[in-house]
Amino acid sequence: MDNSDFINNLTSILDTQGIITDPKEKISYDTDWREIFHANSLAVVRPKTTEQVAEIVKLCNDYQIAIVPQGGNTSLVGGASPTPDKKQIVLSLNRMNKIRDINTIDYTMTVEAGLVLEEAQNIALKSDLYLPIMISSQGSAQIGGIIATNAGGNNTLRYGNTREFILGLEVVTAKGEILNILRHLRKDNTGYDLKQLFVGSEGTLGIITAAVIQLHAKPKSTEVALCALADIHQALKLLRLFHNYNPAALQAFEYISSTGMQLVRSNIEDIYFPLETETSTYILVELALPEKGDKLKALLETVLEEAFEKGIVLDAVLAESETQRQNLWKLREEQAESQKRAGANIKNDVSVSISAIPEFIVRATQACQETYPGIRVAPFGHLGDGNIHFNLVQPEHEDPDEFMQKSHNLMNIVSKIVFDLHGSFSAEHGVGQLKNYMMSEWKSETELDLMKKIKKALDPDNLLNPGKIFPKS
Repeated sequence: MDNSDFINNLTSILDTQGIITDPKEKISYDTDWREIFHANSLAVVRPKTTEQVAEIVKLCNDYQIAIVPQGGNTSLVGGASPTPDKKQIVLSLNRMNKIRDINTIDYTMTVEAGLVLEEAQNIALKSDLYLPIMISSQGSAQIGGIIATNAGGNNTLRYGNTREFILGLEVVTAKGEILNILRHLRKDNTGYDLKQLFVGSEGTLGIITAAVIQLHAKPKSTEVALCALADIHQALKLLRLFHNYNPAALQAFEYISSTGMQLVRSNIEDIYFPLETETSTYILVELALPEKGDKLKALLETVLEEAFEKGIVLDAVLAESETQRQNLWKLREEQAESQKRAGANIKNDVSVSISAIPEFIVRATQACQETYPGIRVAPFGHLGDGNIHFNLVQPEHEDPDEFMQKSHNLMNIVSKIVFDLHGSFSAEHGVGQLKNYMMSEWKSETELDLMKKIKKALDPDNLLNPGKIFPKS
C-alpha cells in the first residue's frame, strides 16, 4: 500500500472540496500562526460530517497514517501543526460549522467544532444570551480547538476556562468510533466524566466534532476603565479594592507593561492612547452586571476615587461610549499582533499565584535583560487570574533568526523563576510541540506515567496529533 492508494481512498470519502493535496494550497494548514513550525502533510482533509471524520480515522488506522486535528490554526505552541517525523494528514474541521441547537431555557447551544468562536458569540447574542470566552483570536479560532486547548481569555477571572462551559461532547475516537455524550445536564455523576478527558487534551485523545456549551445571561451594563499605576505592586492593591466593593461585578482585570503599550502604539494603526501619564504599569478593568442602570458606573467611579486617594492609581480614563470601550480594549487585544510586527518574539504563557505576580515580573524582567541586553520585555495578560504572557521581543535591528536560536534558553530562564514560585509554564496556550520538552522536568514521574497510560489506552498506535504534549523519548 502506497500513498497514492491512501489518497484515492480519502477522495472516495470526501467531495472535491474536501481534500487538498497541492503543496501551495496546503501551506497555510501545514504552517503554524507564528511560522515557527512547518511540515509537509500528505493531504489536508476537510470533512463536513462526523461520519466522514470517523471514516477518515478508520482509513488512517488501516494505513497507519497520523492525524493532526486543526481548527482555526491559531495555536501559539505548534499544537495544530504537523511534525516532520511521521506520515500525517491535517484534518481541518472548518467545514463542520453548524449550530445544531440553541436553547434559551437551558441556556445552552450545541455547535459543531469548526464554528468560529466570534460567530458563536454573535448567534448567542441574538437570543439575548452570552458566551463569555473572550480571546484575541476569537475571529478565527474555532470551537473544537478552543475546547481541545481549554482556552482561557480575558473573562476567566469571572467565568473560568473553557472547561467550565462544556456540558457535553461528540468525539471521534482513535479507532473511528463516534462517542456521543452531547448531554445538556449540569449534574451527572454516573461514573467517570469522560468529556473532561478531551478538554485540554490538544487533540491527542480524540477528535472533537461537536459540543454542548453552557451560556450565560447577557450583561445589560458594562463599564471599562484604563488605569495608569506607578508599578506592578499597585496592581494587586487595585484588584483588592474591586474585590472589596463588589467581586461579582469584576469581569476582566488585564495588565499591560510600558513596553507592550509602546509597541502597540507604534505598530498598530488607529490606536488611541487616552492617558496623559506615561508609566510602567497599566490596568484595563471591565465591570459587568446583568441589570441596567448607572449602578455600575457609580461603582467604578467610587473604587477609582479611593484608589486615587490612596495613591494606587496615577491616572485613569473611563469609556463613555461603546466606541471608546472598543478603543481601550484594542490597546490590550493587539498586544500579540504588535509584538509580531516588531520582530521575532518568544512567548511565555505562565501562571503563578496572584500574590506572586509582582515578584515574578520583576525577577524575570531583570534576568532576561541581564542575559540579553537590548531585549524588549513586554509582559501583559490576565493578572486577575494569575496568567501573564511574559513575551520577549528581539532587540531592534537584530537578526530575528539569531534571536530565535536563543528561545529555549530564554524560556528556561523564565520558567525557572515560575518553577521557584510554584507556577505553571503553560497557563492557557497548551504544550504543543514547542514546550513538550519541559514536561519531564515539571511533571512528577507518577503524573507523567498516568498521562502516558491514558494516551496509550485511548490512542494505542499514537496516530492522534503525535509529537504534542509528551516529551520525545
